[in-house]
Amino acid sequence: MWGICRRTMVKVGMPKPCCLMKPCHLVKPVSVTRVSGRYLTHQRGLPGLPVPPLQQTCERYISALEPIVEAEELRHAKELVAEFQKAGGVGERLQRGLEARARSTENWLSEWWVQVAYLDYRLPVVVHSSPGLVLPRMNFSDKQGQIRFAAKLIAGVLDFKMMIDNETLPVEHMGGKPLCMNQYYEVLSSCRVPGLKRDSVVNHAKTSSPPRHIAVVHNLQFYALEVYHSDGRPLTADEFCVQLEKICRSSPHSDVEPVGILTTQHRDAWGRAYATLTQDETNRESVSVIQRSIFTLCLDGAAPPVADEGYRSSAAVQMLHGGGSRWNSANRWFDKTLQFIVGVDGTCGANYEHAPAEGPPIVALIDHVVEYTRKPETTPSPMMPLATPQKLLFNITPEIKKDIEKAQHAMNTLAQDLEMRVMVFGHFGKNVPKTHKMSPDAFIQMALQLAYYRMYQRCCATYESASQRAFRLGRTETIRSASSASAAFVKAFDDPGTQNTEKVDLLVKAVNAHRSYTTMAISGQAIDRHLLGLKMVAVEAELLIPDIYTDSTYAKALHYNLSTSQVPSKTDCVMCFGPIVPDGYGVCYNPMDDHINFAVSSFNACKDTDAARLARSVEEALLDMRTLLDQSPRAKL
Repeated sequence: MWGICRRTMVKVGMPKPCCLMKPCHLVKPVSVTRVSGRYLTHQRGLPGLPVPPLQQTCERYISALEPIVEAEELRHAKELVAEFQKAGGVGERLQRGLEARARSTENWLSEWWVQVAYLDYRLPVVVHSSPGLVLPRMNFSDKQGQIRFAAKLIAGVLDFKMMIDNETLPVEHMGGKPLCMNQYYEVLSSCRVPGLKRDSVVNHAKTSSPPRHIAVVHNLQFYALEVYHSDGRPLTADEFCVQLEKICRSSPHSDVEPVGILTTQHRDAWGRAYATLTQDETNRESVSVIQRSIFTLCLDGAAPPVADEGYRSSAAVQMLHGGGSRWNSANRWFDKTLQFIVGVDGTCGANYEHAPAEGPPIVALIDHVVEYTRKPETTPSPMMPLATPQKLLFNITPEIKKDIEKAQHAMNTLAQDLEMRVMVFGHFGKNVPKTHKMSPDAFIQMALQLAYYRMYQRCCATYESASQRAFRLGRTETIRSASSASAAFVKAFDDPGTQNTEKVDLLVKAVNAHRSYTTMAISGQAIDRHLLGLKMVAVEAELLIPDIYTDSTYAKALHYNLSTSQVPSKTDCVMCFGPIVPDGYGVCYNPMDDHINFAVSSFNACKDTDAARLARSVEEALLDMRTLLDQSPRAKL
């Protein structure tokens, strides 16, 4: 539920982590305990990710297929699974190989996951992988307000970074158990680097000379801004204001080449363009400065004018991809792990590259920063002499200019193809499911199942991200929200021949089935990562891939028409991401006490999907489910 991990793994046919994204699934908010300087001790004390029993995974795989495949497909899949798991067969050999890997590594999955889910993934990180996060509109609408807010934002990030550097970051707990904190140490000073066939991620905080600067981009022009004095003290918000004003004065609108747009390309195209760009020494040094920065601050110009009711959707587009080359898509460096975006009109948020981390550390950092920006202004301190921010220069050859033009065209096509709808469901929030003793997340997931079934008269494979941070270096697992219980519920809901009391019973069973699967996922006993691990053992041993992986039912099980994530936050924000299949939806939601923020995406190129229609259908499903519960009170609820 917390997390944004949901992309298509091209080479091994597994969903990409996301997701958006997504922080990863927690049923209840985490509690925190402050621990000082004990990061490594804490990490060593965490258990390793378990390898589930082979028979258990095979049985649960068949159960997961039941609501989404035809009877004949299911029969054939059962035959293949029986062959796969038989005594002395290939499944047992792969299982032994995976168990051996688990004994010899900190986490048998984590290295494979980053490689296959992200670094081998060749579609653009924009829309297809990197989530955006939309903050409530800030109360400024001019350059001075933009600079003042951005200055406080920088100070707030550095305040959070100090906890990371000092290892005083609160250790999170779930269900009384400590969680892995490693991802918090990966989000700052990190950057993805394009390759010709596979990318890499470099964390510069772990080098002998950690970075002391951030990258600022304004009017498509990049700057390095030192954020610490020579004695190690961070600049104050007032000092950051002075520095940002210098940057804005020295970077008026001009006919500069939008180098940042190159990071929106297909990864193979960007890998080739990157090799060309960095042949030049000046370009190579400028790119290196951006890559080594603590984070990127994007000072955006105006976004397209929209009516008030469309503002949040427009803001989501700005956070996710910048609106195309005419607007702010080139005012980014999408390879940076963390980009904060501050628009001149008060539109603010972030975009993050997904490989190093899921959503929880991003959301925790942003919650901290937003709270920091709301603190009253401190008494101005004496101003110290400040070095002028360094403008990063690029030499643009005709070949690079051609790459930029191709990137602009591709980005504009992608921007036009994506439909994004942000909906604030204001009728109720997580208070209503709690009143009926139901998990708010499971309740919302059943509303998504009902909404989709009403639109298409079928159930579909549904991805929801679950956190595995209870384990050392844990990333995510899939919660399969479509179950036999959810299928029975959605098929009965609009059936006039079914009594309301029976519908309530079916809803309770569906919610409980979802909670049960969630528990399996966060405890390392779900099916998807185990199946991936078994396949990766075969791939690395250069063995013939077992038939269950080449069967059409496996492809159907991984074709997530609904890619979803719950991203709870203290801030009234919403995360957003794109669909992971051409005929699918991306759905991210943040349940607050009395309302729920939804971001729904689809591709316009697919005539069968419609983000606005799904958003309306979800609203209707939530209202109808509440009406059902109100009209059919049950003591056992």
